[in-house]
Amino acid sequence: MQRRILGGTGISVSDHALGAMMLGTANTDVDDCVRIVHRALDAGINLVDTADAYGNGASEEVVGRALKGRRDEVVLATKGHLPMGDDPNQSGNSRRWLTRALDDSLRRLGTDHVDLYQLHRPDPHTDIDETLGALSDFVRAGKVRAVGTSTFPAELQVEAQWAAQRGGHVRPRTEQPPYSILARGVEAALLPTAQRYGLGVLVWGPLSAGWLSGRIRAADDIDLSAGRTAIERHKFDVSLPGNARKLEAVLALGELAEEAGIELRHMATAFVRNHPAVTSVLLGPRTMEHLESLLTGAEVTLSTEVLDRIDEIVPPGTDLNPDDFYYTPPALANAALRRR
Repeated sequence: MQRRILGGTGISVSDHALGAMMLGTANTDVDDCVRIVHRALDAGINLVDTADAYGNGASEEVVGRALKGRRDEVVLATKGHLPMGDDPNQSGNSRRWLTRALDDSLRRLGTDHVDLYQLHRPDPHTDIDETLGALSDFVRAGKVRAVGTSTFPAELQVEAQWAAQRGGHVRPRTEQPPYSILARGVEAALLPTAQRYGLGVLVWGPLSAGWLSGRIRAADDIDLSAGRTAIERHKFDVSLPGNARKLEAVLALGELAEEAGIELRHMATAFVRNHPAVTSVLLGPRTMEHLESLLTGAEVTLSTEVLDRIDEIVPPGTDLNPDDFYYTPPALANAALRRR
C-alpha cells in the first residue's frame, strides 16, 4: 500500500481503504467480518470507513469489535445524516441530530473519538453554518479529529468552505464521492474543486455496484431473477437507456482489460486511484474472497495507452447513468421548487 496525506490534515492514510458497508449487513457472520477487517489491516490498509446507517448501526458494531486492541493503528471514519428511525428528527445535519448520532456511533464503535466524521449527504433544510458550528464543537471536544462530506456536489463544497471561513468554523477536509469508469461525472467539477480547496478525496463504488467486477461478459450474465430486490433490478435492467450504455461500455472495457493482461476489477480500481485528486479508494468486500481478489490488484498501474483507450470508451466527465451519483438536488426532486 502507498501512503498519502488526507486533505492537509497531516494524517497518513493508505491509498486503498476498507469500506465496511457490507460488514454486518450483507455479511452477518460477525466472526467472518472481523477476520476481513483484520486481513485488510494486515495487508497495509489503515483507513476503515463505515456509517451509522449501514445496517442501522450493525456495521459500526462489527468494526468496533474488530478494532479492539488495534484502534491506535487505524484511521477510523464514520458518517451521520441518513435516517436512523421513523422520527423526522432522527436524520439530517442539524446540531440536535448530529450530536446524538455521533455519540451513538462512538458507543457502537467502542471508542472515544473518530478520526474523520462525515456528513453522509447534504441537508437542504439545515443552514450549513449551523451544521459546521456543531462539527467544530465536536472537534474541540476531542470526539472528532477532522470533518468531511460525502456525495456533496461541487457548488455545495464551495459553499461549505466559504461558510467555514466566514463563521470561523472547522472546515471540511474531505469529500467521499462515487467514482468509477462508468460514472466519471465528478471529473468535471467536483474533483477539480476538491483540488482547489486541498480536500482529501475518498472514492466509493469503483466497481460500479458490480458492473466492473469482471462477472458480466454478456447480457445473459445479468441476473434479474425474483431474488433481486427492486433496487438491484433497477440498477441492472438493461432495458433502461443508462444501463444499456453501461453494458456496452463494460463489454468493451472487458476486451481492453484482456488485451492489457489485467483483470477488469483491477483496471477499475487502478483507474480511479490514478486521478491526482484521489487520496484513497474504498474497497467494499462482502467476503474474504472478495477482499483477497481486490488486494491482488493493489499494485496495478495503467499505461497511458490503456488510459487513453478508456477515455475513448467512456469520455472524461461522463456519467453513463445519471442515477449513479446517488444525490438528486431538491430543485429536481420537488416540482414545487420549479413552478410559480
